[in-house]
Amino acid sequence: MAIHLHLAQDDQADAVLSRNPLALLIGMLLDQQVPMERAFTGPSVITARLGAELDAHDLAGRDPEAFAALMAAKPAVHRYPGAMAERIQRLAAYLVDGYGGSAEALWRDAPDGAALLRRLNDLPGFGRQKAQIFLALLGKRLGVRPPGWREAAGPYGAENVYRSVADVVDAESLGKVRRHKAEMKRLSGSA
Repeated sequence: MAIHLHLAQDDQADAVLSRNPLALLIGMLLDQQVPMERAFTGPSVITARLGAELDAHDLAGRDPEAFAALMAAKPAVHRYPGAMAERIQRLAAYLVDGYGGSAEALWRDAPDGAALLRRLNDLPGFGRQKAQIFLALLGKRLGVRPPGWREAAGPYGAENVYRSVADVVDAESLGKVRRHKAEMKRLSGSA
C-alpha cells in the first residue's frame, strides 16, 4: 500500500515521512513546542544535511556534538536543537538495541493495540499521549490496525474527529485540528 502523508504540508518533506518509518517516528518525537509542520519537516532537513536516508544504526553511532551541530545549523531543525539531537540519538539507539534498528518492527508484529501502545510508550521521548497519537496515526494513515488499536489510542483513535496529527490529510484538516486544539486550550484556561 502506497502511503502519502501530508503532515509537513510540504511535498518533499512529506515524501520522506511517507517512505521512511524512522523519519515518521522522528517527526513525532520532534512534535513538541514547535508548529506541527515544522516538526514533521525536521526529518527531511536532517536527511538533506546527512545526504542519506535516516537510519537508526547511523544516527545512534554519530558523534553527539557533531549531530547537535547539524541540528542547530541555520535554520535549526527544532526550537531546542541540542536537546532534540540527544533525544533522536536515544531513540535510534533504543531501536537498534530492541528492534534491530527498524522503526517498522515496533508495529509490524504487535499482537494487539494495548501491546503496541506499550511499545510506543516505552520509546525515549514518548509519553502516553504522544504514544496514543502515534498509534492513531499508524491506524488511520498507515493501516496498522491490530485488534483493539482504536481503544488503545483513546480519543485519538475515534473516527471523523480532528484532534491531532493523526487526523491531518490536507490543509483543511490541519486547520480543523488547529481549531480543536485552540478550543481545548481555551476551555482548559477557563476551568
